[in-house]
Amino acid sequence: MIIGYTTGVFDLFHIGHLNLLRNAKSMCDKLIVGVTTDELVSYKNKKSVIPFEERMEIVQSNKYVDAVIPQESMDKLNSWRKLKFDVMFVGDDWFKTEKWEAIESEFNKVGVRIVYFPYTKTTSSTLINETLTKLRNNGISG
Repeated sequence: MIIGYTTGVFDLFHIGHLNLLRNAKSMCDKLIVGVTTDELVSYKNKKSVIPFEERMEIVQSNKYVDAVIPQESMDKLNSWRKLKFDVMFVGDDWFKTEKWEAIESEFNKVGVRIVYFPYTKTTSSTLINETLTKLRNNGISG
């Protein structure tokens, strides 16, 4: 059995999130998803729009997801020690970055493969949130 793992904030769930989960599930038997806690999101000086518990429920309800856990740390190797996944799925916006090359080097030592999926450039939670903010500031409401 191949166990896959991916993480994300999954705020304002959109097609990019769906593509990641669908593609990841197609490459493993069991897909575990770490949803970033509100506390961990705030370390980046960001704030999610959707509360953590609701984001967990949204991701868990997706048919491609077998298990959801809180992502309380950015330490991917520590997550592997707990979950023993075989493959980790990541957006290709991280490909060849210094951070992910170091993570990939550590994972190579324990036999974990990293698969980079194309990042959905046309949609992101940040873009959606910025658009909503502009609409609100211009007096347009839904």
